[in-house]
Amino acid sequence: MAFIADALSRVKPSATIAVTNKARELKASGRDVIGLGAGEPDFDTPENIKTAAVIAIREGKTKYTAVDGIPELKQAISAKFKRENGLDYDVSQITVGTGGKQVLYNALMATLNPGDEVIVPTPYWVSYPDMVLLAGGEPVIVDADQTTFKVAPEAIEAAITPKTKWIIFNSPSNPSGAAYTRDELKAIADVLKRHPHVWVMTDDMYEHLVYDDFEFTTLAQVEPALYDRTLTVNGVSKAYAMTGWRIGYAGGPVEIIKAMAKIQSQSTSNPCSIAQWAAVEALTGPQDFIPTNNEVFKTRRDLVVSMLNQAKGITCPTPEGAFYVFPSCAGTIGKTAPSGKVIETDEDFVTELLETEGVAVVQGSAFGLGPNFRISYATSTEALEEACTRIQRFCGNLK
Repeated sequence: MAFIADALSRVKPSATIAVTNKARELKASGRDVIGLGAGEPDFDTPENIKTAAVIAIREGKTKYTAVDGIPELKQAISAKFKRENGLDYDVSQITVGTGGKQVLYNALMATLNPGDEVIVPTPYWVSYPDMVLLAGGEPVIVDADQTTFKVAPEAIEAAITPKTKWIIFNSPSNPSGAAYTRDELKAIADVLKRHPHVWVMTDDMYEHLVYDDFEFTTLAQVEPALYDRTLTVNGVSKAYAMTGWRIGYAGGPVEIIKAMAKIQSQSTSNPCSIAQWAAVEALTGPQDFIPTNNEVFKTRRDLVVSMLNQAKGITCPTPEGAFYVFPSCAGTIGKTAPSGKVIETDEDFVTELLETEGVAVVQGSAFGLGPNFRISYATSTEALEEACTRIQRFCGNLK
């Protein structure tokens, strides 16, 4: 009898974490490596948020809290949903977890039975299919358009079966940065209205990171008829540069919120008390730094898109949001790298790029769509310019 659970044989380690760890190892060995694999803002957490955490420590707010969040944070989240999304969630409809990943995982663990299907559009965040598998469900992958990285309503409709329990919807997207307009969401909502047994899980983590006057909307906001079967997931990690604080949250029907709390009560229990108080300040304090940071991100996006489109064999669309680009490397397939290896896949491309030029990116196949690769431009402009110069050189040296 095997000691390790059979369920783990169905999943694989996170490709983004693997690339980041590989880059760290190479740096530690003395290699000059530019890591563009981590989805983490390089900005520091704003001072008012850090101060709120220090005050919480000094006031002794260091004990266990309610399993799925302190009342003050739930109130702040409820107000945020009303203020920014036009969604009414009572505090009884709010859950707080240790990052958005735990919130998503809790929801799947609380609802999936063997054989239940979850629609996952490509390109997807690497953890979606594996979390579905760990929860006993079956991911149903639906391919998006190769250039817009958006899934067509008719493709979603074709994937729905009597076994479909959820669709996981991420906009703006990790890894592509693609974001759906209100009209595009309405067309998808019209499909979902015809299938009342399908629930919607919207991962809105990159809500505030949109550019060029793009207006963010979420599905329950666009189509109120979906409100009673939508879990609206968000968090403070990206917009507030609080990745390490590990606070995610969601609003949804009371029945699922209670079920998720039961999962959390027997796994991690409450999120860090100090991080929760910091998140209260993040959601209720000044928000003026967000557009300032976004201007920096937009400048970096434009730089990376421009330079990548000057690399031989690379084409890079301009994304609407997040801090990723997802260029195609199809034009490099079949060519020979300086090492003598023929590039047959996007994984070959990123491996040779790292070995030859010391630039760490993530292969698109890890996100379900290739031959592409993901670059996070949430790092310094200088590092991005140097990295793109190296990518241009690498592509130019392919034979």
